[in-house]
Amino acid sequence: MLFGALEAGGTKMVLAIGNENGEILEQLSIPTETPEITMVKIIDYFNNKQIEALGIGSFGPIDLDRTSVTYGHITSTPKLAWVDYDIVGTLKQALQIPIGFDTDVNASALGEATWGIMKDVPSGIYITIGTGVGVGVYMNGSLLHGMLHPEAGHVLMSKHPEDHFEGVCPYHPNCFEGLASGPSIEKRWNKKAIELKDNQKVWEMEAYYIAQGIVNYILTLSPHKIVLGGGVMHQEQLFPLIRKEVVSLMNGYIKTPQMNDLDRYIVPASLQDNQGIMGCIQLAKLELEYTR
Repeated sequence: MLFGALEAGGTKMVLAIGNENGEILEQLSIPTETPEITMVKIIDYFNNKQIEALGIGSFGPIDLDRTSVTYGHITSTPKLAWVDYDIVGTLKQALQIPIGFDTDVNASALGEATWGIMKDVPSGIYITIGTGVGVGVYMNGSLLHGMLHPEAGHVLMSKHPEDHFEGVCPYHPNCFEGLASGPSIEKRWNKKAIELKDNQKVWEMEAYYIAQGIVNYILTLSPHKIVLGGGVMHQEQLFPLIRKEVVSLMNGYIKTPQMNDLDRYIVPASLQDNQGIMGCIQLAKLELEYTR
């Protein structure tokens, strides 16, 4: 059985065909341009692929309420060409197949929960730290939705005592994304993250912010596993710094087996950066089951 997967990002769209086992059979990346340009390419790719359903993990915010008149839309995105765009409706009309829909980071959480490092735990979160910061939440067998969907990349932070950087988020001067995303690192230090690999001060400050986010998520969501992915987390020297800072910030308050073994609790993504696409395959599978 074949499924389509679309990981819709702000700079690129990753299109793939996979099977029910999560195997990616083919994959293509195209730039994210205007909907008028990009959607034609996406439809052309998936046409005649004999897919049973399509799963979309999209940048957001998006409308996931099936009772809403704007279900399937990208809503108040800063990517102005895509504001209020009906991505699900457009593709459903063109392809005439079931379409599963969620945020890109929820798709990554689903990929890890289905085929990756979260598959043996009842709950977990996937945090991506790259161009932006996002958090996907998988709790007791399903992705977390509420009034909207988690936007935990915008939780507010206490600033590092030595940090005088104003942040890059246009909405919040001191949110996680504004202070710890890849663009914030580059703007604060005037170099790309990859050029700062050997600068210990950079990564200690980054770990300070990431650990704050993690402690907030532990205290509010109580996940059984925390997975960190995205381009910034390719700096593997961050992991021990983050774990150390989490211990300091938690200050002994939570006592669980997981908190006593942070090397297996706060871990890297496990699917070779394919967790998003694999999650989209699972979204397609689940939508096909939902419509039957």
